[in-house]
Amino acid sequence: MMGAAHARAATLVAPGRYEIREYPLPDPAPGCALVRMRLSGICGTDKHTYQGYTTQYAGTGAPKEIPFPIIQGHENVGTVAAIGGERAYTDFEGVPLRVGDRVVVGANVICGECYYCRHDFPYYFCERMVDYGNNMTAAAPPHLFGGWSEYLYVVPGSFLVRVPDDLPDEVAVLTEVMAVAVGLDRAKQFSAVPNEAFRFDDTVVVLGVGSLGMCFLMKARMLGAGTIVAVDLSAYRLAMAQRLGADAAIDASTTAPAERLQAIRDLTHGRGADVVVECAGVPQVIPEAIEMLRLGGMLVEAGNFSDLGPVQINPHRHLCSKSVRIIGVGGEEAAAYGPSMRQLVRYMQHYPVREFVSHRYRLGDVDAAVRKSIAPDSMKVVIDPWA
Repeated sequence: MMGAAHARAATLVAPGRYEIREYPLPDPAPGCALVRMRLSGICGTDKHTYQGYTTQYAGTGAPKEIPFPIIQGHENVGTVAAIGGERAYTDFEGVPLRVGDRVVVGANVICGECYYCRHDFPYYFCERMVDYGNNMTAAAPPHLFGGWSEYLYVVPGSFLVRVPDDLPDEVAVLTEVMAVAVGLDRAKQFSAVPNEAFRFDDTVVVLGVGSLGMCFLMKARMLGAGTIVAVDLSAYRLAMAQRLGADAAIDASTTAPAERLQAIRDLTHGRGADVVVECAGVPQVIPEAIEMLRLGGMLVEAGNFSDLGPVQINPHRHLCSKSVRIIGVGGEEAAAYGPSMRQLVRYMQHYPVREFVSHRYRLGDVDAAVRKSIAPDSMKVVIDPWA
């Protein structure tokens, strides 16, 4: 159909083991589309799956185990290569799409029929949800259900969002991660104490400034946060965080928890942070995050998507006495994709967002790419299937 009978894809056949496989290149069925990939990001979830943490959505009542083999990649930007059926497809915002249009592919597909879908809960409540790059097995035709591939097959019920012409691929690939930062919008609407929400000029601490934490940091700056503090083990990422909007940086590799807590109190006249966003993806960070909060502060928990085990907290000390609120963020919202791209266009005029992608790898070097994404001297690592 397009001069090629097969598509190559990096296929994770078991934790820690990739194979480059060829799959038949399909014609899309009605309601489906085929996207020629341009860039696909490596997410913290991808790293955890690679490392053997294969349980997701464990607390939803419908936990999902990774169904190997899979083609990873859910942070995807590409061009529409083919549209099934009557060749008509409209993006999430109502824009008609044509072959050749650049698009971001929504990471999740909901059933639209279960209790949670019918009652307008967030997508990750869906009892039969599937995720590109996560729980759609490459063993089932048409196989191409992840972005670490030359082509991605878009199934019915998915959504695409057209990429603005002035947003380059290396920024558009951040869209899904930036959309997860909608959790900070919820914090603005969710009172920490009566009549008091996340307010203009509040102090925000971001624990872990990998890709997700960095997007929360940028979103906090967009929403009018005051002092923003980045905390991470990587001096490289902390330097980037300050270039992208952080006012202060704390190196967790050279400080003890007590020192970090004192630094936050020194910045807030002894009170503690108004909001702490946990993006380190390490359960042990949770008690420290709560300690950093002021009385009545708010914890936005967005980092522990894969099940890395429990952590112990003191309900009296950490919850009741401090009157904290905790918002769990299980993912993004479809309606956040378009606004995220438009805000990134504006943000990149003042901050070096184009440098967010620190490393690019071809499909054949996928193992090295994932290892680099885990290393402290990387920011956003992406797969370029056509390199």
